[in-house]
Amino acid sequence: MPPRYLLALDAGTTGNRAILFDDRLAVVARAYRELPQSFPRPGWVEHDPAQILQGCLAVLREALSGVDPARVAALGITNQRETALVWDRSTGEATRPAIVWQDRRTADACAALKEQGLEERIRRQTGLMLDPYFSATKWQWMFRAQKPAASEIVGTVDSWLLFHLSGGLHATDPSNASRTLLFDLERGAWDEDLCGLFEVPMDRLPEIRPSCGDFGRTRRDLVGAEIPIAAVAGDQQAALFGQGAFRAGRAKNTYGTGLFLMAHTGRELSRVPGLLTTVAWRIGEETEYALEASAFSAGAAIQWLRDGLRFFATSEESEALAQSVPDCAGISFVPALTGLGAPHWSPRARGAFTGLTRGATAAHLTRAALESMAYQTRELLDCLPRRPDVLRVDGGATRNDFLMQLQADVAGIAVERGATPEVTALGAAALAGLSAGVFSSRDSIGELLRFDRVFHPSGPREELEAGYRRWLEAVSVVVENA
Repeated sequence: MPPRYLLALDAGTTGNRAILFDDRLAVVARAYRELPQSFPRPGWVEHDPAQILQGCLAVLREALSGVDPARVAALGITNQRETALVWDRSTGEATRPAIVWQDRRTADACAALKEQGLEERIRRQTGLMLDPYFSATKWQWMFRAQKPAASEIVGTVDSWLLFHLSGGLHATDPSNASRTLLFDLERGAWDEDLCGLFEVPMDRLPEIRPSCGDFGRTRRDLVGAEIPIAAVAGDQQAALFGQGAFRAGRAKNTYGTGLFLMAHTGRELSRVPGLLTTVAWRIGEETEYALEASAFSAGAAIQWLRDGLRFFATSEESEALAQSVPDCAGISFVPALTGLGAPHWSPRARGAFTGLTRGATAAHLTRAALESMAYQTRELLDCLPRRPDVLRVDGGATRNDFLMQLQADVAGIAVERGATPEVTALGAAALAGLSAGVFSSRDSIGELLRFDRVFHPSGPREELEAGYRRWLEAVSVVVENA
């Protein structure tokens, strides 16, 4: 029997990719397109929804170009999560720019709700902080700027793509719904009171379906076949699944535009100050949860050094440049380019280099930026109620061996890197395969996962601790002055 294929669509913040896997989760084909971002005002970050859709269709067609699409058993969709979109149900056309999760324009609205004493209630109900990061205040801002038309509906990127790929299904899954500030964690459903508070009409929201389930089929005219859409999950939850973190206590960290540390907590809700409680996934009737710590700028800072300051031509060159100097010369970098996320939740914080002298070079600043990723991760790990024995990692920056070794040294735990950097897509494909019956269980998926290297702690602890303390002090100053 010819192998059955699994297709993953990963709609990210800075790019869209499609990866075709075989039924052993080996990569057969991949395609990628960058996604432009727009920065119309300081603190604003937007996408053109049409560009998201067209980029995703392009990579799907390219990934499928060498195979018979009828042999694809299922498609799994994973996506940047909190980005908010509005479109017309009748025409399918977006009516406003997408407001990206990094956007800070609703900081004042969040502050006003905090002043009303609503933060604790919202945190208990949703597991989230009152922060511009999440979708609800973005929709509120849009609808205050222009009242919703009768035919307008809302959703996150997964819903936007599902609507078009399926020919009109308006749906999402709990991992995405739980990132909106409109989802009641304990009931596992949209909440009418929260919708009223954020002025988002409840009837404009998508239907919530299990992460592994029936999301319709792709339109034949779009990708050449009616492929079952069998799974939807937010990108970080998909990465958690792709790392085989199926049981409580296992954790992963994704090094992408931001840093996203996620620890599986099982079927019980766990609440920790400064961290987010979120849905990991819903399979059948069972909902499982996770703790998440999100830092907003990681790879984004390297992109800024590349594109804004032109320190290097490609992000990969940052590794050699950082290693060309023995240390940072006392420089610390606070990567608050779009505010600070966990555990500080300071949307008005701004980035800073501290400890600069005339001897500072591009190499020192680049090294400080890479070190800030390791330090942020260490700070987030220290917030977990139970530290994992091993940290599984994914994302583009994990190809940087210098950073991964530094991470193991700074955190003091082993760092295990997957054989494929596209673990988010792998997780979406695995969820789709589980839903479609390609895999009989999670254990059968776990047996297929491969890891190419383990980085063990080896650096001088005293020197590393001094650098970490210096970085924490710099963060403290930035937060105090925000």
